[in-house]
Amino acid sequence: MAINTFARKEVKFLLNIEQYENLMQEIPKYMNPDKFCVGGKEYGVYNIYYDTYDDFLIRESLSKPYYKEKIRLRSYFSPAKPDDIVFLEIKKKIGGIVAKRRVTMTLDESYEYLRTREKPQSSKFITNQVFHELDAFLDMYDVSPKQYISYQRTAFFGKDNSDFRVTFDRQITGRRVDLSLDLPSYGDQLIGEDQRLMEIKISDSVPEWLIEKLSELHIYKTSFSKYGKAYQDYIQQKILMNRSILANV
Repeated sequence: MAINTFARKEVKFLLNIEQYENLMQEIPKYMNPDKFCVGGKEYGVYNIYYDTYDDFLIRESLSKPYYKEKIRLRSYFSPAKPDDIVFLEIKKKIGGIVAKRRVTMTLDESYEYLRTREKPQSSKFITNQVFHELDAFLDMYDVSPKQYISYQRTAFFGKDNSDFRVTFDRQITGRRVDLSLDLPSYGDQLIGEDQRLMEIKISDSVPEWLIEKLSELHIYKTSFSKYGKAYQDYIQQKILMNRSILANV
């Protein structure tokens, strides 16, 4: 079982296809593809977000507080098998700095832990420390699966700074039923077919070459949460449904 921890800034941009294609002409000059993206390949990311019965965590997040946190289960396989490796993550944002702590285990082990708190055995201090944090989170919030989010991702890292990453996500898909990673990916699209969600992930400053290119292409940062967008769409659908019901009464 492995553990990853890090803190960084994450800046998001919503690109149209023309902006994306123009930017992609510049990216290879300064960045290398992620090891899973060599030759123009992309990979899938599949997530289950957990929340309270009244969706407190996402509602709190959308209010843009100084501090917010969420918990999710992530797989890079779909559908995931019981013995496939998954990542249980706590993601916190404090004053614009994102910190993520995660443990790895099999899909079956993750379901068992979330149901009973039975942990896979580990002799590593940091792994057990993160499990203590997960226990504390789950003691504070009575959560259950609330949202499925998947997307196809292309990722790059800086040639001169491997901590500098840029990702492009498309086909961002959400659903609030069949909330399990061992089921196929399907659902509603959260952005247009010709759009790409770009994220800059960096621990210091954005390189000058990228700032200049973003300005040239009129690409401006935006506030975009995949879970947040899915939740807002869900609420909007409920409102429209209720209006339709009232109109027919």
